Amino acid sequence: MQRMATMDGVDDMGEAPTAPPGIDVAPVTDWLIANIEGVAAPFTFELIAGGRSNLTYRVTDATGRRLVLRRPPLSHVLASAHDMGREHRIISALRDTPVPVPTALGMCTDTYVNGAPFYVMDFVEGSILTSPSLVDAKFDEAARRTIAEDLVDVMVEIHAVDIDAVGLGDLARREGYIARQLKRWSGQFEASQQQQRDTGIEVSDYGLPATYELLAARIPEQGPAAIAHADYRIDNTMIGDDAHVAAVLDWELCTLGDPLADVGAFIMYWHDPHHPQPVVDTFSVTSMPGFPTREELIARYAERSGRDLSSLPYYLAFAHWRMACIMDGVRARFAAGAMGDAESDADADLVTSITTAADRAAAALADL
Repeated sequence: MQRMATMDGVDDMGEAPTAPPGIDVAPVTDWLIANIEGVAAPFTFELIAGGRSNLTYRVTDATGRRLVLRRPPLSHVLASAHDMGREHRIISALRDTPVPVPTALGMCTDTYVNGAPFYVMDFVEGSILTSPSLVDAKFDEAARRTIAEDLVDVMVEIHAVDIDAVGLGDLARREGYIARQLKRWSGQFEASQQQQRDTGIEVSDYGLPATYELLAARIPEQGPAAIAHADYRIDNTMIGDDAHVAAVLDWELCTLGDPLADVGAFIMYWHDPHHPQPVVDTFSVTSMPGFPTREELIARYAERSGRDLSSLPYYLAFAHWRMACIMDGVRARFAAGAMGDAESDADADLVTSITTAADRAAAALADL
């Protein structure tokens, strides 16, 4: 017997579809029907990305149409990093620019619907390249170079957007981006250090306060403000079968600021055989044959953007310092969760990664 869904998402046999945590099926179904044109209940929901970042669900309607729903984590870590309205506004503003983004379809601010704000966008076909086996299966060496070059070209397009023309001129303060970031992440680091001390675990400052002082004293002059994605890397994009960027994802940290901070972070994550393994080894796919070197990507960005990259070592140092601060916050949250024996190895790995990131920040500053 075929089951038919009503407006509240319950089928005619009285059974509600199941969904992963973070989705209240009946009210979300009602909202989708009322606000997204052309969809049909019932819907299925599948969590496709989550954790400490915003939660991302694939939503499939009765006709097979696929959408994507984004909502904050079930337990907030940093409230300012989980502003659904901000994400929705950004991708809506970029829709008619050369920057590839999913089409924003609707925004729900009524927390009674799903316990937190959420937005819905079109599903984009493609691959998120997080494993060598996936790259090997889909892209030959020539295609890998195309992917890398297009990643750089899209970053250039992001930084070339006229922020006033697209309505993002008031998204954030334009000036003093690095100084604001240093203050923010230094404060987060101090808070996570105190949290660890309160938990009774061994604490090290990894030399990060000293590096902070050097970074604060050497901030390069910022040019005109641009959109700063703030987490632009290969696995935060959807790559189409044509080896071009089909969509840039994860705009949750986006603000206005210094575009070279994006370049520094992008290069930090880019691993090739001539440079050490990244602190976060998820991105080791870029060391596979066919992907260009860091130097080639830096040269391409400089040529395509026209920007002077002589101060790039500073931004690479900042990227590593910020990564160390972020990972120390992760360690603090592990500690607050009363780590058991199964998590002791994870803590040791975190300490190693934080130490490595801190050391690389100091080394990059030495190259200035």
